[in-house]
Amino acid sequence: MPELPEVETVRRGLAPALVGRRLKRVEQRRPDLRFPLPKDFAARLEGRRIMELSRRAKYLIAALDNGELWTMHLGMSGRFSIIAGKRAKQPGEFYYAEPPDPTHTHIVVETDKGVRVEYNDPRRFGYMDLIPADGLSVHPWFAGMGPEPLGNQFHAAHLTEAFAGKKQSVKATLLDQRIVAGLGNIYVCEALFRAGIDPRRAAGRISPPRLERLTKEIRDVLTEAIEAGGSSLRDYAQADGALGYFQHRFRIYDRERQPCGACGSIVKRIVQAGRSTFFCSRCQR
Repeated sequence: MPELPEVETVRRGLAPALVGRRLKRVEQRRPDLRFPLPKDFAARLEGRRIMELSRRAKYLIAALDNGELWTMHLGMSGRFSIIAGKRAKQPGEFYYAEPPDPTHTHIVVETDKGVRVEYNDPRRFGYMDLIPADGLSVHPWFAGMGPEPLGNQFHAAHLTEAFAGKKQSVKATLLDQRIVAGLGNIYVCEALFRAGIDPRRAAGRISPPRLERLTKEIRDVLTEAIEAGGSSLRDYAQADGALGYFQHRFRIYDRERQPCGACGSIVKRIVQAGRSTFFCSRCQR
């Protein structure tokens, strides 16, 4: 599943093709993705102008000129293609993705500038909805969601309060979207390594100074990944076809049985809450 930097890369790739453009034609090729699409989905999109394309956690949100929000989650294999004339671009290819199969193209929109944007999803784990702008915060997908890790509301004081008394591991706690919105497995592993924190340590047993450093490392690793164009997707393509290679900068993730770049110890892998955790038992305490 793409993580926050990958979704942000897709957003930046789609924005030039969609923002300010009117959706001249919308084709809906099936009634559902992971969940049923909203009633009259294509008809409600057709003719609308996209005013803004933003991101909340791992969701893309297109603000329409009628006050509705076209909200999209890519799931595990959802991807967009941008077709302009004879050129086709894909702002993102998944780490374990198969080549795009036209039979799995489920949504097609054409803008008033003649650009076509297709949503392809072989596994159909992605999902979409049309949500009133004033109802986003209470929608089940967003209600109770924590602060954005790159936003002003994410700081050490927030983690101190959110972690207080928690016996759950810091790794599992950071993956809780009620604590921080949009953090995923890869970047939690990387941030904990950079901060020198053992992923098995109880969240409530981490001192404020160490939480200060953890906050900084979370921000830094996400920022670096966004600048590189994403990482959990191998050969992850930006809108211009350039590839993002942040995965080549992984310091700990997916490095099981390899020497730690900092101390030379062998990197270990364990499973926490069904997800692989990579860490160095010497560097992380």
